[in-house]
Amino acid sequence: MRLYEMTAAELSRRLQSREVSSAEVVRSFLERIDEVDPYLRAFITRTPDLALKSAGEIDSRRMRGETLHPLAGVPIAVKDNISTLALRTTCASRILENYIPPFDATVVAALKKAGMPILGKTNLDEFAMGSSTENSAFFPTRNPWDPGRVPGGSSGGSVVAVATGMAPLALGSDTGGSIRQPASLCGVTGLRPTYGRVSRYGLVAFASSLDQIGTVSTTAFDGALLMNLIAGYDPLDSTSLPEEVPDYRAGLEPGLDKLRVGLIRYGRVDGFDPEVTEAVNKAASMLEEHGAKVGEVSLPLTDYGLSAYYLIAPSEASSNLGRYDGVRYGFCADGDSIEAMFSRTRGEGFGAEVKRRIMIGTYALSAGYYDAYYLKAMKVRTLIRRDYEKAFKKFDLLLGAASPTPAFKLGEKTEDPLQMYLSDVCNITDSLAGMPSLAVPGGFHSSGLPLGLQLTARPMQEKLLLKTGRFFEEQRAEYPLRPSLDFLEERGGDYEI
Repeated sequence: MRLYEMTAAELSRRLQSREVSSAEVVRSFLERIDEVDPYLRAFITRTPDLALKSAGEIDSRRMRGETLHPLAGVPIAVKDNISTLALRTTCASRILENYIPPFDATVVAALKKAGMPILGKTNLDEFAMGSSTENSAFFPTRNPWDPGRVPGGSSGGSVVAVATGMAPLALGSDTGGSIRQPASLCGVTGLRPTYGRVSRYGLVAFASSLDQIGTVSTTAFDGALLMNLIAGYDPLDSTSLPEEVPDYRAGLEPGLDKLRVGLIRYGRVDGFDPEVTEAVNKAASMLEEHGAKVGEVSLPLTDYGLSAYYLIAPSEASSNLGRYDGVRYGFCADGDSIEAMFSRTRGEGFGAEVKRRIMIGTYALSAGYYDAYYLKAMKVRTLIRRDYEKAFKKFDLLLGAASPTPAFKLGEKTEDPLQMYLSDVCNITDSLAGMPSLAVPGGFHSSGLPLGLQLTARPMQEKLLLKTGRFFEEQRAEYPLRPSLDFLEERGGDYEI
């Protein structure tokens, strides 16, 4: 097995036993990126020199006998809406194309302190607004199981990097499904932690009451390793929760006796693929066979979640993106007046989807419409949270789909925003309620594309999610762990992008 095919846990073990050096590990992933990324476009910015320098420093410290973090020397990719000191952070937007932050996000500082080499910054939908990574201002990212299809979004770059062995771990962000939906479409594990469990300091804001940094990994145990590093209270983030951080690796052993699982039955959802429902039902049966108690759960307000989300998130976005005025930082267009400069800067710097959401949000917050739209959406959000609280009085865990369909074709939904928004229908209510959720592989569609399961737990119960995710991993022996990437050979390295 080549180094880039190994899990983060296996790499950690080999590094700690000095079977391999961090430099060797990093070079293996850099070579993999060179081989694969020109065709799938997961990275906006690659940082090979930075990664090799960091690896060399870790190797030197290990040779001196220093005590190092378990992930020291294991490389990682970072979504390009997370601030990195002296390293371009674009949010996949023209307006920040040349922005170089003067500080690290708290999570990035933790990576550096632990000695994790950063391989690069990954592609996303502009400002994390999208479900396909087609809204990037630079280029779309492609699904490694079928390059003619989307990887999901907005964390499509991070997910593709992990799915193809270009990185063993990655950081993403999840506002309304931006880790879980692409993880489902690409066959990897993606965790959205409890809102406030991981610091948002340095995450470029989209919708501040919903945004959350999370993990992308090949396995649940790898996700636990990364959560041990990034979770915890941060005084720089006013929404950070002052709760003790458990060892997420502990207690992930098999054993589901007495686990109470609520099987979500979705209401009015158009276009829900029957094979997705079949995969969820199969997963529920599997849990029952291994000792869990499964019953159906009702979340009555789920049908209104999509409408509430697409009022709340754009409203917050319209406020957050007001800072991009062409004066303080970022792209600035010429204009004969201040008003003309503002207008041209935003007109040329923002893409179509970002403009659409700013306009929706501004309208919803405007005088005469606030009570009718935004305030009503916030009331629905409160009721959705109560639905979850009621469900968790009866169940420990909720099981559903992570996406209503497998990956759709590139360009299939770009002309119909409402159809694109429906891609998030399985994810957004968890986000609105602030609950932690985990997407795990759930088998394959008859088309050969991955399907994903979604597990949701009470706040701060990430360990239970990871434990159950690990159970499903142990049941999937017949499934391939990674896409074959046959298209690289079939097209002789000449795949059109």
